[in-house]
Amino acid sequence: MTALRALLRSTHGGTAAEFGMLVPILLSFMIGTIDVGRFLWVCNRAEKATQIGARYAVTNDVVAGGLSTYDFAVTGGIPQGDPIPASKFGGATCSSTTAGVVSCTCKPSATCPTLTPVNTTAFTNIVTRMQQIYPGVTADKVKISYDYSGLGYAGDPNGIQVSPLVTVTLQTTSFTPMLFRFFGASSVNLPAYATSLTLEDGKSS
Repeated sequence: MTALRALLRSTHGGTAAEFGMLVPILLSFMIGTIDVGRFLWVCNRAEKATQIGARYAVTNDVVAGGLSTYDFAVTGGIPQGDPIPASKFGGATCSSTTAGVVSCTCKPSATCPTLTPVNTTAFTNIVTRMQQIYPGVTADKVKISYDYSGLGYAGDPNGIQVSPLVTVTLQTTSFTPMLFRFFGASSVNLPAYATSLTLEDGKSS
């Protein structure tokens, strides 16, 4: 009985017990700090990939291939040299399915010339360029929009006759914190990123 009382009053090993209780908290804090840094790094890569994708898109082939060859003067009936109005081209969007099928559609309530044939290679090249910055980019998460900008002249002999505002959007992607793996939680979604630039060449050299 005396030995039992002595054992109950003993403080030997108290430090080790307290340390054992604090270790999980300290490890969680440390891993959480690392995860915050990783999250900011991934966000930065995703944003930069979108910017690079937009820059590539405005200086290379247009994904909506029909738009690059359409003659707004001959086929569209606009007098040679006149600005192209929004009533003739209101905007188009190009995207890809998970199976890699790329399609371009006219925006709701807008009028578009023929958008086909769709240049799948041009879309793939934009995605590939973005993946060089952020490997997490997949084709089905990328959307390319061509919006009316007020620039462009009917019958321009130097290539594409309309100069749309090109917007490359990286839609929601995911990020999995290391800390989540210990608790079986799922990933968190990153915000969507978008960058817009006015079309320049519209055709790769």
